[in-house]
Amino acid sequence: MTTYRRAGEREPEQLRPLEIVPNAVPYAEGSALIRLGETHVLCAATVEERVPRWMIGKGKGWVTAEYSMLPRATRDRTQREATAGKQSGRTVEIQRLIGRSLRAVVDLAALG
Repeated sequence: MTTYRRAGEREPEQLRPLEIVPNAVPYAEGSALIRLGETHVLCAATVEERVPRWMIGKGKGWVTAEYSMLPRATRDRTQREATAGKQSGRTVEIQRLIGRSLRAVVDLAALG
């Protein structure tokens, strides 16, 4: 039987170290830097007093998401999608997933 070993010699049931640094972006209404082992995620929240056109008059707020990966976040450098002028299908789907996940746990009526 083959024994599986993770990179870094971590046991299969061993979690990566977690660190959350609040207020990582000084000018954002809310932000955090989340570190899970070598994976670092920077999250920032912006509050705007507006909703998409199709939400006007519904008495609810809205939560949306933007996602971007830094060019050197992976072994091979990836081009910034902003400079390419078009987001990949992967990026669009990740943004949708993040937005839907946030809307599922936020009381949109309380934001309205």
